Amino acid sequence: MRKFVAAAFAVLMLAPGSLWAACAYDNQTEIKSFSAGFQAWKSVTDAMAECGNFQAVLDQEFDQKHVEAFSANPSLYHIGGVANSSLVPLLNNDLIRPLDDLVAKYGSHLSDAQLIRKDGKIVAIAMMVNAKHLMYRQDIFEELGIAEPKNYDDVLAVAEALKQAGVVEYPMGATWKAGSNIGLSFIDYFLGEGGTFINDDNTPNINNEMGMAVLERMGKLKEYMDPEILVSDSTYVQQQFQQGKIAMANLWATRAGAMDNPDESTVVGKVAMASAAKGAVRPASTLWWDGIVIAANISDEEAEAAFQVAMEGMDTEMVQANNSDAIWLIEGYAPGRFSAGASATAANGALPYPASVPMGILFNVLGSGLPAFITGEKDAATTLADIETEYLVAAREEGLIQ
Repeated sequence: MRKFVAAAFAVLMLAPGSLWAACAYDNQTEIKSFSAGFQAWKSVTDAMAECGNFQAVLDQEFDQKHVEAFSANPSLYHIGGVANSSLVPLLNNDLIRPLDDLVAKYGSHLSDAQLIRKDGKIVAIAMMVNAKHLMYRQDIFEELGIAEPKNYDDVLAVAEALKQAGVVEYPMGATWKAGSNIGLSFIDYFLGEGGTFINDDNTPNINNEMGMAVLERMGKLKEYMDPEILVSDSTYVQQQFQQGKIAMANLWATRAGAMDNPDESTVVGKVAMASAAKGAVRPASTLWWDGIVIAANISDEEAEAAFQVAMEGMDTEMVQANNSDAIWLIEGYAPGRFSAGASATAANGALPYPASVPMGILFNVLGSGLPAFITGEKDAATTLADIETEYLVAAREEGLIQ
């Protein structure tokens, strides 16, 4: 994964290639895809649709529904959109097919950074990299003489200065919606402190001083956020920025371009992109890739058609028409200011999300257990103890712990 990340950011420097046709493949097979619903996926699936006989389902909760949908025989979908973590359960349940033959036949244009392998076999094709990083209102910071925060002591100091100045409704936003959003935020903070989540015996490693320090910080940060923070996902924070309600947040790089969309943003040209603030050791963010897989429970003919449609949706023409939607790994991408924050976050030492079966269990129990701390229903010690207990129950049911 470290090699993938290094190669991925090297791809950003590729020179644009020649434009391809809108769709060079005349698709005669009914193809369906299932993926996340943010703008980059909309752009890709819109390009796939140009090939005909194609239907896309875009769902931000896709990762909770993938396994069931692809377990059907035949699979309910031919193409799946995945990221680091959502790939794991599909692999573990043998629900996706190796792509080596299809890549050899139709993927000669793909870079090595796009080829995601498991046990030597290509199992997914990456199209973009993503990371949460600091976005902030540069105009407000300059007006108040506030320097860009580099660590979380700085972030808290800046938040207090913004609160005292009263220039925005809330000094900061965060993707702390109950469930996967707040679970990942804890993971980001914990990695920033240098933490390791799972012990060698598959027991959890968060109910400790480092875990307590992360919750203490989250408790301080929430004082500068919208009281409705537990419904705040990426779209919520994006809109808070666009409507001028907040002045800083750690937000996904895929949302950066929306800040300058004149049709929906009042802060065009005013939001700066910077590295995620550091914890004690590294930036409090994880590095991710998004890409496609092809279902196992479909015919070879359907798989071949689905792969060709996917390649048409992930071509140079699509990228050049939607350059600011993502940090693309596809030839033709021209890096700009919207990629600066994610690039800096990676350069400063952020780690890839540590995807594994035990980590998937911990991710889920963090998402369900942390809201009680944010609301004040439980204190930090009780919250961590309860999360640990819930993890152990689930891990024993999976046979990970005896």
